[in-house]
Amino acid sequence: MSIPTGPWQSPAPAPSSWQQGQFSAPAPVVIDRRPGAVASFFFIGSWLALLWLLEGVDAVTGGALDTFGVSPRDVTELPQILSAPFLHFGFNHLIANSVPFLVLGVLVRMTGRRDFWVATLCSIVVSGLVAWLVSAPYTVTAGASGLIFGWLGFLLVRGLFARNWVQILVSAAVFGFFGGMLWGVFPTMPGVSWQAHLGGVLGGVLAAWWLTRRGRGAATVLR
Repeated sequence: MSIPTGPWQSPAPAPSSWQQGQFSAPAPVVIDRRPGAVASFFFIGSWLALLWLLEGVDAVTGGALDTFGVSPRDVTELPQILSAPFLHFGFNHLIANSVPFLVLGVLVRMTGRRDFWVATLCSIVVSGLVAWLVSAPYTVTAGASGLIFGWLGFLLVRGLFARNWVQILVSAAVFGFFGGMLWGVFPTMPGVSWQAHLGGVLGGVLAAWWLTRRGRGAATVLR
């Protein structure tokens, strides 16, 4: 048996992405499974049932929950921008909000869980902040309409930002049924918080813009 005496060479390693200086971690893949219509209806319907339950408690307690609405420019009550959308000033107020809350909420929920929560939180926070900053002194703002206007704004511009024809058609349909609500962002009716409505629309548009931009950035990385 002969033993080679020349310089020993290891076989060249197979090309690998793990070689030093060449490793690139795979881009994370996030799967946001879109809830179906039935699941979305059940979720938003349950949320709406909670609003009715809270209004029942408010009625029994003589309006005690209304104090958790938004009081303008009171720093100690700023966190109440998160509780205000769950409260209403009487059942007539809640009845007026129930149908658009259910329909628009289901449509936004069907766009995906992540999109739903981003749109919802942006709408609630921006709506509450605008009401807190701009509302007349010695007033209290409450109701789900700020959130509803946020969902409306999100659905109206989402297709335009995404440049998706299906979403644009959805936006057109939503505008056809609910576009008249946009008059609510103007100070035309006494006792109605146009400030919360305007803030809600701004929050919904902001959410749609951010989600679209984030989606395009992820697509660029994956290329």
